[in-house]
Amino acid sequence: MSMGLDDFVSSNTEEDMALKEKAVNEWGVTKHGRPQQEELLKQYQALGVDNDDATTVVNVFAKYKDVLVDEKLTAQQGTPPPDQAREKPWMNGVVTLVSFITFGTAPLLSFVILVPFTDSDMFEFGGACALSALALALLGVAKAKIAGQNPARSVASVLFNGAVSATAAYSLGWILRNVAEHKD
Repeated sequence: MSMGLDDFVSSNTEEDMALKEKAVNEWGVTKHGRPQQEELLKQYQALGVDNDDATTVVNVFAKYKDVLVDEKLTAQQGTPPPDQAREKPWMNGVVTLVSFITFGTAPLLSFVILVPFTDSDMFEFGGACALSALALALLGVAKAKIAGQNPARSVASVLFNGAVSATAAYSLGWILRNVAEHKD
């Protein structure tokens, strides 16, 4: 739930910041229209647009204040204006929550499934690692399909990141356990 809420707050903050930037740009275009147009003209020229073409484009945008403001936002911050953003903060939070619940239960399932059949901690740990790897592989395949990437490369990348994260978490737990044992 914490990660879902964090994703919601983060997305919501990004949206608020984009609205603030848009308001600043609207004020700038309203109060200082010509310098704002010249700034956009210089940005287009820096991208290699011919001076005449850049001037034509900026002059057309200048006729439509909202379009000029949105174009300045895109050119300066490299992000779409807030009203064009497709993200919904609450949806990001829900997707994160469901993902963490779905993929976070994989290591726990092995303990639930294997406990009646074995008393071996190593066997249960191995099962947790195997189910975690399977969940990460499925996540990599889903990521590849959504992003149109090579599935093998995506799975390898997600498995590698998962292995590094798991190693870090396990190592930290081992260190903390040893520190706690020394204090007893």
